[in-house]
Amino acid sequence: MSQAVPVYDLVGVGFGPSNLALAIALTERNAHSPVRTTGVFLERQPRFGWHRGMLIEDATMQVSFLKDLVTLRNPASEFSFLCYLHGKDRLIDFINHKSLFPLRVEFHDYLEWAAAKVDDLVCYGHEVVGVEPVEGGYLDVTARSRDGVSVYRARNLVFATGLRPHLPPGVVPSARVWHNRDLLDRAAQLEAGKRFVVVGAGQSAAEVVAFLHDRVPAAEVCAVFARYGYSPADDSAFANRIFDPAAVDDFFDAPADVKRSLVDYHANTNYSVVDIDLIDELYRRVYREKVLGAQRLRLFNVSRVVDAVETPSGVRTTVESLATGERTLLDADAVIYATGYRPADPGPLLASCPCDRDEAGRLRVGRDYRVVTDPAPGPGIYLQGGTEHTHGITSSLLSNTAIRAAEILASIHGSGVPATTPQYTTA
Repeated sequence: MSQAVPVYDLVGVGFGPSNLALAIALTERNAHSPVRTTGVFLERQPRFGWHRGMLIEDATMQVSFLKDLVTLRNPASEFSFLCYLHGKDRLIDFINHKSLFPLRVEFHDYLEWAAAKVDDLVCYGHEVVGVEPVEGGYLDVTARSRDGVSVYRARNLVFATGLRPHLPPGVVPSARVWHNRDLLDRAAQLEAGKRFVVVGAGQSAAEVVAFLHDRVPAAEVCAVFARYGYSPADDSAFANRIFDPAAVDDFFDAPADVKRSLVDYHANTNYSVVDIDLIDELYRRVYREKVLGAQRLRLFNVSRVVDAVETPSGVRTTVESLATGERTLLDADAVIYATGYRPADPGPLLASCPCDRDEAGRLRVGRDYRVVTDPAPGPGIYLQGGTEHTHGITSSLLSNTAIRAAEILASIHGSGVPATTPQYTTA
C-alpha cells in the first residue's frame, strides 16, 4: 500500500535565525492573505539554540537591535525586539540604557521568544538526511528523528543550516582540545585549571581570553595569534553601509574582481577583528599585571601553535614565533581554538539535484537566493548562507535577515509555483 506524503509549498532545512525570520514572514503573510502558504521547518537540535556555548553573560551583540528578525521588513511586526522588550516589561529600562546593542544572552532570549510563537511550523529533533527530485516538480526531503524516518514533499526548499566550527588542518577535537563554541559547556571542568591556551585573533578569541582570565583567577591564560595585536572592528557609519540591503544589489551585479576587492576592503568589519572596548580592556589587564609583577595574561603575537600533544595531565603545546622561529613549550589544561566557522555545505544533500556550479565549484545563485538549476524551472532551492561569493559579506550575518526572508518568500510566490491549501500526494 502506498504511503501518503505531505506536500508543502516550503520546506526549510535548519531553524536558526535565518529560517526563523522566514517562518515569521510566512506567518504574517498567511494572516493577511486569502490563500494559505504551507510550510514546515526541520531542525536537528531538540530545541531552538543559537551559539549557546558563547552566551557569555556580559557579551553584547555586534549588530543593532533594529536589525532583528523583522523590523527592516515590517517595522510594525509583533515579532520585533521592541515587542519582546515590551512583553518582558523591560522596554523603558532598555531605552534608559542608551545602547543599540543588547546583551547577547538577551538577544538569544528574544530569538527563543520569537521561535516559540511559530513553533507550530517546526519539527525539532529532525535531521535532514536526503533530498531527491521526484516526478511532478517536487523534492522529497527525508528526515530522521527518534520516531524513525519521515518524508516531506516540497515545492520549494530553503537551506539555512548555519555555520560549522572550523579547526586548523590536523587538529583533532578531544576533551582537552576544542572549539570555542563549547566554552560554556566546558566551563565547569576549567575551574581547577592552571593554564589555558587560546588560539585566534577575532572577537570570539578575545572574549574567551577575557572569560577565562575572569573565571579562573588562579590560571594563566595564553593568547596565540599570527597578528601583531588584536585588530579593531570597523563599525564606522560609512563602512557599515556594506551591510545595507542596497549593498547586496551592488555586490551581486559587480564583476568578479570587484566582488573580491569589496570583500578584501571591508573584511575588517567582520572577520578576525575585535570590538575596540574589549581590546582596550585586555590591554589594561596586561599592563596592570606588568605593574604588579604577576603576569597571568600572556600574549604570544606573531606566533602559531605547531604541536599540541595530550599527556595524562593536560596538553603539551608548542608555540612558535613566526618572526624568530623560537619555540615555547606550554603545559596547558586545555587548548581552545577560536578559529571561526565555515558555511555548512548543502552540496552532499543536493547531489541528485541538477544544480549549476561556477568555475570554482560553488553553487550558482540568483539574486533571489535561488540556486540555478538545469533544466529550469523546477522546484525552487534557496540558500540562506553560503552565498558570500554572490551576495557579499552579509550572507551569514544578521544584518539582512529580515529583508532576505522577504525576498525569498516573494520569489517563491512569483516563480509560477502556486501557493495552495494543504494536500497530500501518493508516493
